[in-house]
Parts: sequence; structure tokens; C-alpha cells
Amino acid sequence: MIDEVRKHWAALVGAVLELTGGLLVAFLSVLVPVEVWWLPFAVGAALSIHAGWRILERRLDRFVITNMRVFRVHGILSQRIATMPLARILDISVHKPFIGRILGYGHFVFESAAQEQGLREIRFVGDPDGRGITIQRVIAQSGLRGAIQATGAPPAAPASAPVEGAVDAAPQAPSAPLVPESAPIPPRPPLPASRAGWDWLADAQQREQDHLSRLRGEEPGRGIPPFDPDRTPTAPIPTTR
Repeated sequence: MIDEVRKHWAALVGAVLELTGGLLVAFLSVLVPVEVWWLPFAVGAALSIHAGWRILERRLDRFVITNMRVFRVHGILSQRIATMPLARILDISVHKPFIGRILGYGHFVFESAAQEQGLREIRFVGDPDGRGITIQRVIAQSGLRGAIQATGAPPAAPASAPVEGAVDAAPQAPSAPLVPESAPIPPRPPLPASRAGWDWLADAQQREQDHLSRLRGEEPGRGIPPFDPDRTPTAPIPTTR
């Protein structure tokens, strides 16, 4: 987590004024006749509860910046989380009203490829310039923006223009073409004809038997039955019928 942004205190001004008004209305219950004391008290209590709910709602509204994404968490009883990867952020607009410039807050407007409605606008962000720089720094550090410089040999120095009237010391040989001229491709040698069936295996067995006969001092090629692929010296494989 890089930064956690809560609502600026200016977002609580309206709720605090409503809470103050509710307390004043509730205090009027001691000044009115006893028969109707409950009326200002009920109105003041309702205004105070509503103002307290607004204050708690704004205090629990958080905007979090991480090294991979940004997300917003808000809600009291039921919580909602809206998230957006840094790779989908196309543009960030900061709106600072006149009062916001004086008090030090602004509103963020995100333009993204996914168009997440929960992160479309983040209001009452304190120090909007610093938070905007933080987001841009995180995006740059993650390698999602900026041109990639190719590594390799340094570019050759540009050739200088010829000076009028200058004489070359020696004629330069014509440079070789960058793309070689196409030469005829020699034909490939013909591939040996492949033997069909199991003849190649029979030849290999015949050579092996001849080698063993020479080692035993016998004449090669005597007493070797013809090769039968259906009668190999392998163990029988049990099959279920």
C-alpha cells in the first residue's frame, strides 16, 4: 500500500452544521411549553442522527493507492469496494474549485478503459497535487508508461555534407549492397529410399546375428530364421477379452 486517502475535513462541514442545528433544536424542548416538549426534541434528535450518519459515512470512505491498483472502500452497514488496475488508467483529471484551492482539496476524475463507475470520481481529496504525483510515480515505477529505449550499439555519426571544390585523396570503393543478391539454391541430395514394412528391423537383426556369429567363430548367415514381426522375442502382454 502506497497511500491511503480519506475525505478532506471540508466534506464534513455540512454534516457538522446539520448536527449543530439538530442539537439547538433539541435544546428548544426546555423552552417550549411542557405539552409540546417532545416535538422539538424529536426533530432535533432526527437531525442529529442523520448528521452523525453522514459524518460516519464520510469518515469510512477511503481511497487507497497500491503498487498494482487503486481502489475505493465506502459504506457503513454494507461495504462496497471498487477497484481499478493501474494499467487501465488512461488519464487523471483534477478539479479544484475556488474554495478547494483555499482549503487545500480537490476532486479526482479517472478516465479508464474499463469505465468503472465506482472510481469515476473521487471527491474531497486532500492535497490533490501531491496525490496526483504519487499516482503518476507509481505508474512510472511499475513500467506501464514511458517509451522503452532500445539497447544496442550506438548510432553511427551522420555523414557530413561534401564541401564544394574539395578533391578526394583516393577514390572510394563502392559499398557492398545491404541485401545480397539472390543466388540459386543448390538442389538437395535425394533422400534414401525408405524400406517398407519391417524390412529395416529384419536387416538390423541380421547384422546383429552376423556379428555374434563372428564372435563365436561361426560362419555368418547360417541358421537364422527369417524375421517375422508377429513372432518377436518379447514377453506376452495379457489382455482381457
